[in-house]
Amino acid sequence: MCKLPIKKRLKILYQFAIKAYALLLFLASFFHPKARLWVVGRKDIFSKLKLAFLSNQSNVAWFHCASLGEFEQARPLIESFKIEFSEYKILLTFFSPSGYEVRKNYPLADWIFYLPIDTPTNAAQFVGMVKPKVVFFTKYEFWYYYLSALRKSGALIISFSTIFQPRQVFFKWYGGFYLRFLTFFDKLFVQNESSLKLLLAHGVKTGAIAGDTRFDRVAALAKDIKPIPLVEQFKRNHPLLILGSTWPVDIAMLLPSLLLQADLKIVIAPHEISEQNFVQIEAVCKSKSLRFSAANMSNINAAQVLIIDNMGMLSALYQYADYAYIGGGFGKGIHNTLEAATFGIPIFIGPKYNKFQEAIDLVALQCAFAVANAKQFNTHFASILTIETKQKIAIKARHYVQQQLGATEQIIQYCKQQLL
Repeated sequence: MCKLPIKKRLKILYQFAIKAYALLLFLASFFHPKARLWVVGRKDIFSKLKLAFLSNQSNVAWFHCASLGEFEQARPLIESFKIEFSEYKILLTFFSPSGYEVRKNYPLADWIFYLPIDTPTNAAQFVGMVKPKVVFFTKYEFWYYYLSALRKSGALIISFSTIFQPRQVFFKWYGGFYLRFLTFFDKLFVQNESSLKLLLAHGVKTGAIAGDTRFDRVAALAKDIKPIPLVEQFKRNHPLLILGSTWPVDIAMLLPSLLLQADLKIVIAPHEISEQNFVQIEAVCKSKSLRFSAANMSNINAAQVLIIDNMGMLSALYQYADYAYIGGGFGKGIHNTLEAATFGIPIFIGPKYNKFQEAIDLVALQCAFAVANAKQFNTHFASILTIETKQKIAIKARHYVQQQLGATEQIIQYCKQQLL
C-alpha cells in the first residue's frame, strides 16, 4: 500500500474509515440507544427503497441532511422548491437519528429514510433506485461514492449553506483525493466570501456566495409565531433567561449562580430530551423547578425554573426572552443562535463558535458574548442589564438578520435556470 499514489492510499483509508465507523456503531448498538436507532433504521433499507420507488414516475428532488440542525437549513429550501416545482416528489434522508427520529413524519417529504453508509455498492444501488434529477447536500455533507454515482447519473448536484476553512482536509497538501469531492458538485452555494476565495484558490470554480438558508427559516418562524400562555404566565413581569439546547456542562456552569437571582425566571430546553437530563437539572434546582408537561396556570408561578420536556418548542420560546444562552459551545460547537437573534435578544455562547459564521458576526457586533466560565458569564450579563443597552443590541441583531435574507431564493433561481 505504501507504494500506491497518495490519492489511492487516501481512497482506501476513506473506505476503511467508513466501514470501521459502521462496525463501531453496530457494536455500540447493543448498549447505546442512539447507536441502536442508527443501525436498526438502516436495516433492510434497500428493500424499503425498492418498494417505495418501484412505481414512481415523477421527477425526484433529493435533500440530504446530517441531523436536525441541517434539516432546519434545508427546510426553507424544501418548502420553496415544493412551491416552484410542484411536479417533483421530495426524498429526504438523514445520517443521524437525532434528525430522522424527530422529522420522520415531515409532511412535505414524500419519502424519508436513513442514508445507507457510503460504499460503492450502496451508492450505486441507492442512486439507481431513487433516480434523483436534482440533489441538495446540506452544509458539511460530502460523500465520495454518492457524489461519484450521482455525477455518472447526470443529476444536478448542489451543496448549500456551506462554509470552507483552510484547516479542512480538502485544502491540505495531502488533500487531493478529498478536494475531488468538491469537483462533483454543479454548484457550491457558500455562506461567505472567504469560502469562495478558498475554493477558487484550489481550482474549484463552481462556488457562489448565497449565505445561510437558516436566516430565511428563522425570519419565517418569527412572522408565524404562536403565543404560549403558560410561558406568558411564568414570565409575567420578571426578566426571563432562556438556556436553549443545553448540555450538562452548560447547566453545571451556569445554573447554581443563576438560581441566586430570585427575580430572574429561567427556561431550560435541553439539547437531548431524556429523563436523565431532566433529573440532573432538577437535582441542581431542588424545589425551584417545574417540568412543562406538569405545569398549569395555578402551579407555574411558584417555580423559578421551567424545564421544557418536549421537542420543537424552543424557537417559539424566544419571543418571551430577555436574554438567551445557547448551548453546545463546550462541545462540538454551538447550536442555533439565529432563532434568538431574530428576536433581538442578547445572546451568550460557549467558546467553541468559530465554525459558525453567524456567531462570529454576532460576537463582532456585540450582540452575542462568548464565555468560558461562570465568572465571564456573570460579568457580561451584568453589563447588559440596562434597557438602553438591550435596545441597542436588539436593533443591531434584527438588522443583521434582515441583511442576510435571500439565500433560499438565490438557490431556487439557479434551479429554475437548470431544471426548467
